[in-house]
Amino acid sequence: MLFENNDYDIDILSLAGFNFNRPDKFYEYGMQENRLVSSEEGFLRGNMWRNEYDPYKNMQPVRLNPTCEREALLFKIMEMDFAINDLNLHLDLHPEDNEIYEKFKKYTKECLELKDEYARRFGPLTLDQTSGNSYSWMKNPWPWDKTGGSMYV
Repeated sequence: MLFENNDYDIDILSLAGFNFNRPDKFYEYGMQENRLVSSEEGFLRGNMWRNEYDPYKNMQPVRLNPTCEREALLFKIMEMDFAINDLNLHLDLHPEDNEIYEKFKKYTKECLELKDEYARRFGPLTLDQTSGNSYSWMKNPWPWDKTGGSMYV
């Protein structure tokens, strides 16, 4: 270990917050059922793993309240994109985890369907979603715009 033969009973992994003695942690790889939270909960708290979330000062995530159908669909797309990315990080380290890979494929398919629905109803989110007889990428409102003013800028 990095800190061998010192006066302290620590190692570098303990300093980083890893605790291999906790039975509820993910380190019993593949042995736990229901390792993931829902995509909605994972998106709100920034972590898809049931036992890998420690809220800052016991604060709880705030639920998003969309003001219209367009915003609700955009939030759902953001939720799916987050879940895909979080599961992708896990699969980079554990490519043999078929359970997570199946969930990854499910979220990817659902996200593509949501993006297609958004493009049909509200216009393209990305350049590759433009279709029809005219160039619609530059038409307002943009996905992040809010009627009556800008929501985020």
